[in-house]
Amino acid sequence: MTIVTRFAPSPTGMLHIGGVRTALFSWLYARRHGGQFILRVEDTDRERSTDEAVRVILEGMRWLGLNEDAGPFYQTQRYDRYRAVIADMLDKGLAYRCYCSKEELDALREAQLARKEKPRYDGRWRDSTATPPAGVTPVIRFRNPLAGDVVVDDLVHGRTVFQNAELDDLIIQRSDGNPTYNFCVVVDDYDMGVTHVIRGDDHLNNTPRQINMLQALGATPPAYAHVPMILGADGAKLSKRHGAVSVLEYQKEGFLPDALLNYLVRLGWSHGDQEVFTREEMIAAFDIANVGKAAAAFNPDKLLWLNQQHIMKAPRATLVAALREQLAFLQVSDADEALCGGVVEVLRERARTMKEMATSSLFFFREPVMDDKAVAKHLTPEAKALLAELRAVFAVTGEWKAPALHAALQVFAEARSLGLGKIAQPLRVAVTGGTVSPPIDATLAVLGREKVLARMDAALE
Repeated sequence: MTIVTRFAPSPTGMLHIGGVRTALFSWLYARRHGGQFILRVEDTDRERSTDEAVRVILEGMRWLGLNEDAGPFYQTQRYDRYRAVIADMLDKGLAYRCYCSKEELDALREAQLARKEKPRYDGRWRDSTATPPAGVTPVIRFRNPLAGDVVVDDLVHGRTVFQNAELDDLIIQRSDGNPTYNFCVVVDDYDMGVTHVIRGDDHLNNTPRQINMLQALGATPPAYAHVPMILGADGAKLSKRHGAVSVLEYQKEGFLPDALLNYLVRLGWSHGDQEVFTREEMIAAFDIANVGKAAAAFNPDKLLWLNQQHIMKAPRATLVAALREQLAFLQVSDADEALCGGVVEVLRERARTMKEMATSSLFFFREPVMDDKAVAKHLTPEAKALLAELRAVFAVTGEWKAPALHAALQVFAEARSLGLGKIAQPLRVAVTGGTVSPPIDATLAVLGREKVLARMDAALE
């Protein structure tokens, strides 16, 4: 059997980390077992679905590298199929028309609540032979079994049993002719051959209804795994203040996709003490059986730490592309690729995010903004005199590489009985505009002789 999983977000809000983790678990499970991963956009809620949310889903999945094997499919493009299935169900007595008005249903609900009963549709049109009321367009309801139970052998929560007597007859087509979410999901999973549904545990109560409909259609229900939600560090439901923002915000903030996925996979999934995973290691190790039942807490500091670990280990080309993207956000649109490569190597041990790297490296790409306090403190007349001498040394230095530059600075300082800092800090201010940079020899090497001499000249003026 080929494993088929799916990620099926609704574009009624932005794709955030809770949805991304669900997508990741589904993607990893398919990849681990050599199966297929489907992307499906469940956009039947036309009033709340937006094109912007669809864009974020598609761009977010591309950025994360969670590429689908089939799709993206859109439910609104499959209405003819849903209506054909509903017509067949009506013909076979698996569904029926219900002519209850909103007022009738409201009255039914109030009466049940008054009797302290669970509000539910009472099936009054299920086997009715009454003449349909004039001018009322019916909804169509699924004829749910009246007796027996539905057993969900959930891969995360274990066995859960639902009594059919507790489930009323679900509306599968509204009075406006549009099919409902729960029904569309069933037809899609059936048509697409989905074998494993991995989704948030807020969908667990939908599962018995969906299983009953699948069985009515003659299908074998997939295996289900309902993963717990992600909470904020304070134990509250995840919100924007905790980090539940559009996944593309993490891209803008300079997180690497592999680092974000590495962080999310460990939220609820146990695998020894290993913290840092490559994508390949995640695929090889992931098993849905090792996902716990308890909700996991989102820790932004841990995410930052993991991002730094991935920056330190990532291929140079990956970081160069991410740095150029961040520099473009800062209006540096023509960043030289070779220069970016040098910057990556001197800053990868120091930056927690690529945004941080870009911000702290701006002086490599454009003329530095001079810090007045640093200038006043470090570019004194005495320091300028030393810089003028040093400039002459740099003009004839043979090899423009960090070790050679470090040696030249050391010789220069010792010849004047000065500590290296007495030379390095004025030089740093002259070429970067401030007092913070990577080691001065590495900074000079990356900047290149021409820029260094030009900036020294500007400082001496």
